[in-house]
Amino acid sequence: MTWLLGYVDPSDPHFVVAVLTITFNPLFWNVVARWEQKTRKLSRAFGSPYLACYVLGGAILLLNVLRSHCFTEAMRSQPRVDSLDSPAVHGLGLALLAAGSVLVLSSFFALGFTGTFLGDYFGILKEARVTTFPFNILDNPMYWGSTANYLGWALMHASPAGLLLTAVVALTYVVAILYEEPFTAEIYRQKSSQLRRS
Repeated sequence: MTWLLGYVDPSDPHFVVAVLTITFNPLFWNVVARWEQKTRKLSRAFGSPYLACYVLGGAILLLNVLRSHCFTEAMRSQPRVDSLDSPAVHGLGLALLAAGSVLVLSSFFALGFTGTFLGDYFGILKEARVTTFPFNILDNPMYWGSTANYLGWALMHASPAGLLLTAVVALTYVVAILYEEPFTAEIYRQKSSQLRRS
């Protein structure tokens, strides 16, 4: 990892903005979702928990487009590395992009829109936690699929800045998982205990 720092200018404005968008997105959706779960203010404002969840999901999608754009611009503003600029590395990048896309898309199809975009915080719960593919092979497959996408994109661009930003993505997701997992487990534990009492 140290050799990467020799190729990356962390003070470059594009790099700084990319780091900010990478770290902001999970912070935003977790703060808003927790606030909604405690207050139900978005559901009341939009007249429906479903509509409120769709609006939050739309905002998250737009923020993710912005994050990907900033990631790409940061790679373009920094030097490429010849040792990464080879057909084998490019092919590995494509494979990671394909695998990451499979994980992200199959997660989305397994969870649905509201399951993907924090519907459980809006009171929109699944009957049980999803355990079908890809959740049966990997915890948090959407996060790890997204990380694989960024890693693949960085390798395809032979970009040390992209590799470093991918590490920021992975670290940010680890923190998000540590924050989200216990809370989500508690929501489903409460639902299960309410069903047993009924």
